[in-house]
Amino acid sequence: MLKRIAYLFCLIMLCMACSGPQKIVPVASEPTLPVYVIGQGWHTGIALQKTDLLPESADFPTADYLEIGWGDWDYYQAADPGLWLLLKAAFWPSASVLHVIGVQGSISERFGGFDIVKLDVPLSGISGLTAFIHASFQRNSAAKAVPLRRGFGANSFFYPATGKFHIFNNCNTWVARALESAGYPMGTPLPFTSGQLLTRARRLAAPSSGTPP
Repeated sequence: MLKRIAYLFCLIMLCMACSGPQKIVPVASEPTLPVYVIGQGWHTGIALQKTDLLPESADFPTADYLEIGWGDWDYYQAADPGLWLLLKAAFWPSASVLHVIGVQGSISERFGGFDIVKLDVPLSGISGLTAFIHASFQRNSAAKAVPLRRGFGANSFFYPATGKFHIFNNCNTWVARALESAGYPMGTPLPFTSGQLLTRARRLAAPSSGTPP
């Protein structure tokens, strides 16, 4: 039975990945800062320069960038989640967490071997993006979210997040909403597979962006 459900889950993911991309409108030209969409298998995260507008930046004093991903509370924090946690995360709306990595140096070195799309985001878009990420932390009226535990890899933490995770509201749709908050239209329905998201992000990237630093 679990195998049949898993097969159905994969079939739905593939069908949605094949849906046609929406028309994308370029962002108006103005001073920009780099933002990176990073594909890591089924999962994507988003990286931006560390900013004091996020109180949690204080937990990463030596970082140049913060790479942030959003996901299911149990599945995302498990080192070896297995099929049951995958199905529970997909089909049962549940609490969420943010995984934040403090990156010193270049994004391409820290995430070598992964798919990286660089976007040159206008400063007005950076403000909207930062506000979206700020609102994704569950702080419970405190000034700063308290880390739940160490994350995967050096200089990383898990934090409690806002929003319920499920198959149609996952890590990739979260990144898509983050990009929309920066002024990048991601289409309807939002991409919810990493491949679909990266395809649309590449169409948004300026041709002159070149290799991520």
